[in-house]
Order: sequence, then structure tokens, then C-alpha cells
Amino acid sequence: MISTWRKRRASRRSNSKKQIVEEKNMELLMIPSHFKCPISLDLMKDPVTLSTGITYDRVSIETWIESGNQTCPITKKVLKTLEPIPNHTMRKMIQAWCVENKDRGIERIPTPRVPVTSDEVTEVLRKIESCCNLQQDSESGRELVVKMRKMIKENARNKRCFVANGAGKILASTLLGFSEKLSVYEVETMEEILSTLTILLPLDGESKSILGSKSSLNCMVWFLKCGSLSSRRNSVFLLKEIMRLEETWRVEELLRIDGALESLVKLVKEPICPTTTKASLLTIYHMVNSSQLSNEKARSKFADLGLVELLIETLVDCEKSICEKALGILAGICNSEEGRKRANNYALTIPVLIKKFFRVSDLATEFSVSILWKLIGKNEKKDNVVLIEALQVGAFQKLLLLIQVGCSENTKEKASQLLKLLNLHRGKAECIDSLDLKNLKRPF
Repeated sequence: MISTWRKRRASRRSNSKKQIVEEKNMELLMIPSHFKCPISLDLMKDPVTLSTGITYDRVSIETWIESGNQTCPITKKVLKTLEPIPNHTMRKMIQAWCVENKDRGIERIPTPRVPVTSDEVTEVLRKIESCCNLQQDSESGRELVVKMRKMIKENARNKRCFVANGAGKILASTLLGFSEKLSVYEVETMEEILSTLTILLPLDGESKSILGSKSSLNCMVWFLKCGSLSSRRNSVFLLKEIMRLEETWRVEELLRIDGALESLVKLVKEPICPTTTKASLLTIYHMVNSSQLSNEKARSKFADLGLVELLIETLVDCEKSICEKALGILAGICNSEEGRKRANNYALTIPVLIKKFFRVSDLATEFSVSILWKLIGKNEKKDNVVLIEALQVGAFQKLLLLIQVGCSENTKEKASQLLKLLNLHRGKAECIDSLDLKNLKRPF
């Protein structure tokens, strides 16, 4: 055991000495000036030449152009084209120099992939569009979408090029076309389209509008209910984007689709991954937080599905981001009578809400105050049991502290109203100084 430890220590020392030697060699080695990028002054890894004849590293010059500049940084001349040309000769010279100096700690730069051009992107998108319009075999369309996704994943520039050429709109339209004639033969193709669309997020408004159509929504809900884990994940990501438009008719359309709300709740109850849970919560949040009549229906339906109890159980132990979203949804659902009724009837509601004061974030605290105000202030029966329970878990002291440390005017007003109501019953209840939820057993 001791011998093994000594070997490890000796190996670490040897590696450390080797690294120091390599760093010293690098300091002594002079990089040829024509191998350096004129912008970054570092060794070029992907040399490209502009129409002015000056060579730069691709990352540096593309950053320059994307900043709105249309001139050559060195010559100051206006560029005839913004598409840089790969300088293969310079790249081979740099690679040869790296090989010659490998003993001095220089690693050979890999041969970069040539980014796609606008013409190549346009051609791929045209073929994908024609596969749907001409109702050809979906297999060829699927292969094209897979090819497209690989190209997008290669680098950020490829993604920007596809986005600039309307890839989101074309894919959304293709999905709409396939969804209108939904059959088992197109399922794989639609799965690939969903996966590729999530890579292109955030989508433009036109793409979202197409995805928000009746057929597209039915398609995504179908995948939420019957698709693979990845399909369910991709579908809820896109639904989250669509619901952000906050258009009433989209909520109404989702409410009409059988199993849509149940599928969203299931993603919270049986999480696939944290990002999927957050996407599902955000989708629900946009559906319940509005004054429209359709949103009132959504609140009641979500309450009937047991979402209130599920969210409160989730709040017992969850990360900050999920906690804020869960509280935001509860605040929306508690605008309905059914939501308030279920929250008041659940034993964990008041203790968990009070526990979240000052523990998560200012936003979480404001949501907690809002929910508490709706449960107590809007209680037509003025149920003293709820008031007393809130007093027992320290609501009065925390609300008083909240007003003293400062908060938004809306929250301050609600906190003041709650304090007036609680003050009437302070003599009937004793405050429990500490409330620990760590050992609290969940009822499931």
C-alpha cells in the first residue's frame, strides 16, 4: 500500500517537472509572425483569407464581422464579400511547423471542418421542403434532417447559417405537413424534426406560429403521451416556446387535446431530467398565469389532476429554479376557487410556504406571500384554522421582517393585509420557533 502511494507521488512529481520544462520551451520558442492572427495575435488554428487578401483566424474575423463591421481590420477597405475563404496552404504550413516543434511542447493543430455555405444550406432546406410538398417517401426526408442536424452540431457558425436561412420555419412547416397525415411511416421523420428544432432554439415568431397550429400541437401532444423519452423531452421544449407567445387560443387548443394536461403533469411527477421538468413547469406556468377565461379552465383542470399537492410535495426539497417555477404555478392556480380549496385542504401547504420565506430567492418569497394572501385573504369563510396554522409556523414574524427589510409595493401591500388578519388571532396561537422539514415524511 505504501509502495503504491510512493509510486503515485513520484509519477506526479515527474509529470509536474515535465510540464514546467514544456512551459519554458514554449516561452523560448518564437511563433513566426505570419502564423499569428492579426487580431488575436495567437497561432492561427483555422486560417481564412478575406477579399482584401489578408489572412486571419476564422474565429477572430467572424467575431469582427458579426459585430457589424464590413471592412478589413488591417487595410480598412470595404469587403466585397463577407464569406472568408479557407487558406489551406497557410494551414498546412502551420501544421508542418507544429510537427517540427513537437519536442518543444507544440501540439499539431487539427484540420478544421469547412463550415457550410449559404448555398449548401439553401439546397438542403429545399430538398427537405420538397419531400413534404411532393409527399415522397419520408425515409429520404428523414435522412436529410439527420444530415442537417449533424451539420448544425459541428459548430456555432453552421447553426447561425441555418437559422439565417429560415431553417426553423421550413422544419416547422415540414412537421405540420407530416402531422396532417400522421401515420406510423412518418413517426421517425417527425422525431428527427423535433430533435433538430430543439437545437435551433430559440425560434423566431413565424416558426412558433406554425408550431402552434392545431395539427402541430396534436402531433407534439401525441409524442408527449406515446413517444420515447427523447421525443417527450423535445416536445415539451417546443411547447414551452409556443406557450411563451401567451395567445389565448393556443391554451384553448391545448385544453381541447385529450391527454395534453395529463402528459405535462406526468413529466413533473415522473421526471426525465431537470431541464425537462423545468420546461414542463414553464409550459404550465404560461398556461395558468393569465386573466383569460381559457386560463381559468386550465387552472381548474390542473387542480383536478392533483397538481397542487404534487407541487407542494416537490417544494419540500428541490433546487432554486424548480422552486421558483413551482411557486409561480401555485400562485396562478390559487386564482381559482378549486385551486385554493385544494391548497387549504392539504396539510403541508402552509408549513412549506412559510418555510420558503427568505430561503430561496426574493422571487420565491414574493410568490409565497401571494399564495398565502390568496389562501387567507380570499377565504370567504374566513377559516380561523388556516390563520392559526400560519401563526403557529411563524408567518407573523416573517411577514413583519419582510416589510422591514423591503420588498415590492404589491408584495408589501399583501403582507400588510395578512398581518392585520393574523394579528386578530395572535392570542389564540403560539408560534413554533423552528420548523424543520428535513425529516418530514411525504404522504406518498
